Amino acid sequence: MANSALEIVGLLLSLIGLIGAAAVTGMPMWRVTAFIGENIIVFETRYEGLWMNCYRQADIRMQCKVYDSLLALSPDLQAARGLMCCSLALCGLGVLISLVGMQCTSCIRNNYRAKRLVLLIAGCMILMACICVLIPVSWTAHVIIRDFYNPLLIDAQRRELGEALYIGWVSAALLFAGGCMFVCCNIQSEDEGSPRYIYSKNSDYRAYTPQPLQPLHPQQLVFIPRSEPQPMLSRQPSTIYSYQSRYPSVRSGVAYL
Repeated sequence: MANSALEIVGLLLSLIGLIGAAAVTGMPMWRVTAFIGENIIVFETRYEGLWMNCYRQADIRMQCKVYDSLLALSPDLQAARGLMCCSLALCGLGVLISLVGMQCTSCIRNNYRAKRLVLLIAGCMILMACICVLIPVSWTAHVIIRDFYNPLLIDAQRRELGEALYIGWVSAALLFAGGCMFVCCNIQSEDEGSPRYIYSKNSDYRAYTPQPLQPLHPQQLVFIPRSEPQPMLSRQPSTIYSYQSRYPSVRSGVAYL
């Protein structure tokens, strides 16, 4: 029951992180014009994103223009495009796969081990999506901070951290929490459900060591003398007499007469 609740919480966090990552990918507020100087009256604000740059004047609506050439962009911006698209794909697939392996769904019946394996795969994909979001956001923030303190650049070329970067960090944290819930809960349930065998150290069991084969020697023949049969004593009177006597019996004398 506890694992089911944690799985639902992890799914919600992953969904919120996916929505945040999609918003960050499309927002142009990655780099914002830095207001440096004593003049507080600013008539124009410039925003730079992954796909377009936008200009906004005082009370006029924002006007955006898509980048004309991909090769003209900076390396961090090109890498950010690919990584953010990969993060959206990984997170979307991870959320769909997690729906199959959750205990509250009946996609895989009577096979809890397969469900845990599916959730482990989904959790790993969500964690990879978190890394793909965290790398471009942090890289862009590093470039902005480095250029801001670069004395060779003028004030008009310096930028500040935009709102999209902060949303990206929050989305990465949500994806990390959701992926960890999927992974950790299923590793714990795997350990609890598996049988454990404890062996005593004081057991008399010894491993069998095979002995080398010895050559066979021919055995000597042994003659066993046969014992002659002994006469059997019987209580029944016998009518057959096979012995001979020197003295004639009474019956033989009568027969002679």
